Amino acid sequence: MNKRLMRVLLIFLLLLALPASAQDFEEAPGPGLGGIIIDASTAGDPATFNPLIGSDTASSAVYGLLYPAIIGVSPYTGLEEPNLDGAMAAGWEYDETGTVLTVHLRQDIAWNDGTPITSADYMWAVEATRSGQIDSPRAGIFQTMADGTPAGGKIVSIEAPDDYTVVVTFSEADCISFSDVNDITPVPAHVFSELYGDNYAAMMDDPRRIPTVSFGPFKDVEFASGERISLIADQAYPDAILGYVSPAESVTLQVADENVATERFIAGEFTIIGVPSIRQEDFRTDPELLEFPRYEFTGNGFTFFGMNHANPENPQPGFDEEGNLIPQEPHPVLGDRLVRQAISHAVDMDALIEGIREGNGFKVATHTIPTSWVYNPDLQYEYNPELAMEKLTQAGWIDHDDDPDTARICQDCLFAREVDEAFNGSELTLDLHVPAGSDIGEQMGLFFQAEMNKVGFNAIFETIDWGSAFLPELVGQTFDMNMLGWSLGLPVDPDVASFYYPEVDVPGSGFNFGSYYNAELIELNDQARVVPGCDTEARAEIYARVQEILFEDMPYFYMYVSESMTATQPGLGNWNPTPISRTYSQDAWIAPEVTQP
Repeated sequence: MNKRLMRVLLIFLLLLALPASAQDFEEAPGPGLGGIIIDASTAGDPATFNPLIGSDTASSAVYGLLYPAIIGVSPYTGLEEPNLDGAMAAGWEYDETGTVLTVHLRQDIAWNDGTPITSADYMWAVEATRSGQIDSPRAGIFQTMADGTPAGGKIVSIEAPDDYTVVVTFSEADCISFSDVNDITPVPAHVFSELYGDNYAAMMDDPRRIPTVSFGPFKDVEFASGERISLIADQAYPDAILGYVSPAESVTLQVADENVATERFIAGEFTIIGVPSIRQEDFRTDPELLEFPRYEFTGNGFTFFGMNHANPENPQPGFDEEGNLIPQEPHPVLGDRLVRQAISHAVDMDALIEGIREGNGFKVATHTIPTSWVYNPDLQYEYNPELAMEKLTQAGWIDHDDDPDTARICQDCLFAREVDEAFNGSELTLDLHVPAGSDIGEQMGLFFQAEMNKVGFNAIFETIDWGSAFLPELVGQTFDMNMLGWSLGLPVDPDVASFYYPEVDVPGSGFNFGSYYNAELIELNDQARVVPGCDTEARAEIYARVQEILFEDMPYFYMYVSESMTATQPGLGNWNPTPISRTYSQDAWIAPEVTQP
């Protein structure tokens, strides 16, 4: 067995480790006396502090500390479990049909202003999300919106018969819709209703409103654009591991890129850091860096180049207002599957992983990763530039001058045939965009550009700002190829409805920003969700074909799953990392003096 794959499997077995108890943590100096936790971010400014409209990493890192989940996910197993810290659910059960889920809520938690957390807080968030007034990809969990517009999800209704009970009715028994309930984050209804009433759209006008009432180990956001985000300890948080919040403050400083963050960490300016792949071997072998405690794990997600299948000059939603499928005008280049497949043969991913990531990654060719229960290692892109050029020629992109330094041109390519005959003669041009601030991301973008241009593309590479340019063109569906990563939901499930269904093909907010559509894939994915008894073998057989479709269609150029590393300053007390979370015990941390300002 490949040594790297063996390490993945060994790490995966750690998911079954027994949870630590409070007595496994050392006593801290006292409430708020555990120092200041300082970390770095290259993700740019958070777009919002509101979990109902947020979708970016920088935002979720903040509001994840301020609001509960309705159902908790264990940092040890990755599975949803009752009575977990930071979550509302005390237990749940289904009725005999498997379509009605009753969630019983804890009665011992309150917002930090003393108001009990009840079903009303979850229901306010549900109604806002389902209203259609806010931009939220989470609306796709519902069967219909509040006005009756089809949304495509399996949740028919959510009701609260009393303060501590939530009842969810699904359209059919579903093996994964249980997780959909957790897509909606509860918010303090007594605050949000006073601020917005039922004018939910008003939240969009003030996305960075500072929360005044919260539930979590930290509170009181202080935000300086482009510089820092800080929160102070909230001793009202009842779920703190030690019975109190140890750190005085959690501070995130904006940095230009990963290299800068790493050097500043080594200099003692940050408490904890995700070590870039190009520096991981240094932390394993450099005598001067061995003093830093580190934790290695297989990432729960993958990096990819998203490919726009539809014309970026004419973005369209997947469905019209009546719920009818809207035919998508193809992307001038990427609308042809042959072209997408050609790119898969043009780029040497093994060389990218070994060279740019110094071997710290696992090549993948679909959305499933090596730790997935349906992973198929036989599905791999073949590096074959000659085959790439053959496919381009077959797609109507011809080498018109036998000059390898000039781009191919369209001669009866798909766009010329189906949309605009005048497109004949156009160059094989694509824009490749990567968020600014990541040195390794820039290297990978330049690598893709060079590899694609060798087979006849005119690939134009650029790094662009995440908040002002990258995210707007991505969700606005006005891009060609943009590189980013998905952190897969927990518990890990191979379902693809959140990414590739027309219900989430919504310019401005949907996660199907590439406008990918395959009717067979949708039919199979739906079948896998309703297998009697949720038998894993039967589901795996269905998902095997789903993976084959994704491999053939290439909605993304799937690249790799990271072999990741987190490092801390020596002496960080009560750091208890797991394969699922490296920061879940943050409210118990005792910061070393070296990182104190």
